[in-house]
Amino acid sequence: MSKFVRFRIKAATSVVSVALVALLAACSATPAATSTNSALETVTAGKLTVGTGTPAYSPWVINDKPESGKGFESAVAYAVAKQLGFAAKDVVWVRTNFDEAIAPGPKNFDFNLQQYSITPERAKSIDFSSPYYQTAQTVITVKGSKAAAVSDTAGLKGLLLGAATGTTSYAAITDVIKPSQKPLAFNSNDDAKAALANGQVDAIVVDLPTAIYLSQVELTGGIIIGQLPSAAKGDQFGLVLDKGSKLTKPVNQALAALKADGTLAALEAKWLTTAAGVPVLK
Repeated sequence: MSKFVRFRIKAATSVVSVALVALLAACSATPAATSTNSALETVTAGKLTVGTGTPAYSPWVINDKPESGKGFESAVAYAVAKQLGFAAKDVVWVRTNFDEAIAPGPKNFDFNLQQYSITPERAKSIDFSSPYYQTAQTVITVKGSKAAAVSDTAGLKGLLLGAATGTTSYAAITDVIKPSQKPLAFNSNDDAKAALANGQVDAIVVDLPTAIYLSQVELTGGIIIGQLPSAAKGDQFGLVLDKGSKLTKPVNQALAALKADGTLAALEAKWLTTAAGVPVLK
């Protein structure tokens, strides 16, 4: 075989080798763009499963339809999902009762939200996200009460107010409202509610979730006067995840982004102040 022929064979072999290396490199390369959720371990691959109550109440979920995205917690869930890289169509809802979701053991959801206050005791069995909402202290009364026409904290000062003893709500009365007469202290919110219904006090202070429930469900002619200023804060709500969940960190990152860009504040204003008709008192 001539040197010329051997040279052509060697050159051709080199070209084939280079082409093969390039092809293998192309096959093993990471795609230029991937969806965020592809790296997340979820209950169902490619889906984000979110738990809520059964039923779920307004203003947290409107008309018991979390898939609508309407209501504060429903809207928060979809906002977190978007931050994690899930389209709205890939969010799946499941129902759990309150205690079931925070009991030890495997979960049928990736995260659950139904006004869970973050507590050390609960955190022994489950993971909590960072807070997505801090409850506001809220003043409620009933029709016919002297408090029914009040629209600011100044109007509350001359009234007889009450709250459960030893609570943030009671402290809000003494520290924020500063009424002219000593507020009544009750053993529980139920006792405070009964006193309001019986006309023993003009108004009571409870956290916002309790205020919404009492005024809409348990009190005849219940009226929410409004939230107290931001100095009067209560419990913090967190998303519930399985203990040691690999989603806890990315969920916290998602919530941090939603807090930083003002999304959480906007959703709170929309669903808990405007839609729920709970103004912030001045």
